[in-house]
Amino acid sequence: MDLALISVGALAIAVTLSMVTTINVGVVCLAFAWIVGVLMGGMSVGTILEGFPTSLFITLVGVTLFFSMARGNGTLERVTERAVRLCRGHAGFLPILFFVLAFALSTIGPGAIGAAALLAPPAMAVAARTGGSFFLMALMIGNGALAGSLSPFSPTGVVANGVMVRMGYPGLEWTIFTNNIIGHTLVAFGGFFLLGGLRLFRRGHGQTVAVDVPRQPFEPRHWLTLALIIVLLVLVTGFEFEVGMTALTGAVLLSFARAADEKEAIRGMPWGVILMVSGVTVLITLMERTQGLELFTDLLVRLSTPNSVTAVVAFVTGVVSVYSSTSGVVLPAFLPTVPGLVERLGGLDPIAVASAMNLGSHLVDLSPLSTTGALCMAGIPAGVDPQGLFNKLLAWGLSMTVVGALICWLMFG
Repeated sequence: MDLALISVGALAIAVTLSMVTTINVGVVCLAFAWIVGVLMGGMSVGTILEGFPTSLFITLVGVTLFFSMARGNGTLERVTERAVRLCRGHAGFLPILFFVLAFALSTIGPGAIGAAALLAPPAMAVAARTGGSFFLMALMIGNGALAGSLSPFSPTGVVANGVMVRMGYPGLEWTIFTNNIIGHTLVAFGGFFLLGGLRLFRRGHGQTVAVDVPRQPFEPRHWLTLALIIVLLVLVTGFEFEVGMTALTGAVLLSFARAADEKEAIRGMPWGVILMVSGVTVLITLMERTQGLELFTDLLVRLSTPNSVTAVVAFVTGVVSVYSSTSGVVLPAFLPTVPGLVERLGGLDPIAVASAMNLGSHLVDLSPLSTTGALCMAGIPAGVDPQGLFNKLLAWGLSMTVVGALICWLMFG
């Protein structure tokens, strides 16, 4: 059998396993790369491992270690507490302020999962106290966090931008990030106002909210961590320092200053996602060697036209992302097809196609089957039946496969 077809079949099996099991698909992809490349293709192990994304790996390790330290030593928690205190006031503004806060936290480095984990508990407590809607609060927190998830500082942004650089499209970090912000902002505020946000404004006119958030003082270690976060942002955005090594240096400084527990931070890093991304990238690189990526691209070409391709790729990546990891599986698997789609269909903007894949795969992540949606569910106060929120978030996430395709077609088509 043709090695290209076998490599495509291996990727299809790996993606399916990621959707229906809890097996880390990165390990599966590494095993498939060895079986297909070495045992069936006669390649050396060294040749297969040339596909290991060393630069991407170091960047992910640096960023996630630094912000794991910032989270572990309580700096991000203290920043969140003070920001939540600013959310007192008009009931209708509370979800909007949480959207802004989730976006800001996600952008500076923790990503969507870190931001949702920090904000979901206090936000849901505020919703319970004010009689607000858990669904609308989850809608704004989740989309705010996802809007910042493609920041050059966040783990998912690192993955997406790393793949784009490898595909020959460097320097698109801020364009892709901006497109993601616009898409999630449109969806979040559109859903908020259509599904009950206006009633909150009418009902909550003049209403103030007392939010009981503990006041934990800033200590020298927290000020140092906050200063290093600011320095990281300035160096990367203003002076084009490499984000991974810069963040790793910041982590070393925190460790030397004993401002964070390095061992605890390492244990708190998302090693499963890092392994997933690395393993999938190795198999994708093997597909390129065997011409299997051309077959995969050909399938998308057959489903698309130059006018519909952004909608098609947004829908396909959205469907897969509902049941699979966006950063670990979907983006590493689909973004490498961008050059082939641009060449085969002709006259396409690679930024538009890539942005449609990024946005389409992220819009569905508020589903409770995804981590961001699940964290919003986990923030519900004890004693509240979560079934209603589960049903609403599931319906929302599934509907985003179609709505996301339409939005991507309107924005990028």
